[in-house]
Amino acid sequence: MSLQSKNTSASLIPCLRYRDVAAAIDWLGHAFGFECRRQYRDEQVGITHAQLAFGNGMLMVGPVVDSEYGQQLRQPDEIGGKSTQGIYVIVNSADALYAQAKAAGAQIVVELKDEDYGGRGFTCRDIEGHLWSFGTYDPWADEAAGSVAQA
Repeated sequence: MSLQSKNTSASLIPCLRYRDVAAAIDWLGHAFGFECRRQYRDEQVGITHAQLAFGNGMLMVGPVVDSEYGQQLRQPDEIGGKSTQGIYVIVNSADALYAQAKAAGAQIVVELKDEDYGGRGFTCRDIEGHLWSFGTYDPWADEAAGSVAQA
């Protein structure tokens, strides 16, 4: 274990900002299967922070605000619908989640397909344009099996 990482359930937790946090929480649950574990509220702002779980992973979401941190971020619609990062989620069935996400209105940007490196997956955008990839490829399984990527 690295001295810099804490021994916890998951040491990397993506954080996303939404203009309508409550709608995003509902949609992420319906479309992708996230479960809201905790919410913090402010009377004026509404939901200021929420923790959503998926398996042993977590996503933190909060509102778009003009704060010291918020000034460092841009929403996809502010930069031509593009993203500067994406989130990859390991799933049991990419086909089932593809159907669920599509039915919920996710914008599919890379169709469901078998990947050259293994697994099956797709990429979509959520209701505010954030980029998500879902697939059955599990890099942890490769590491456990001792696989080494060839350049």
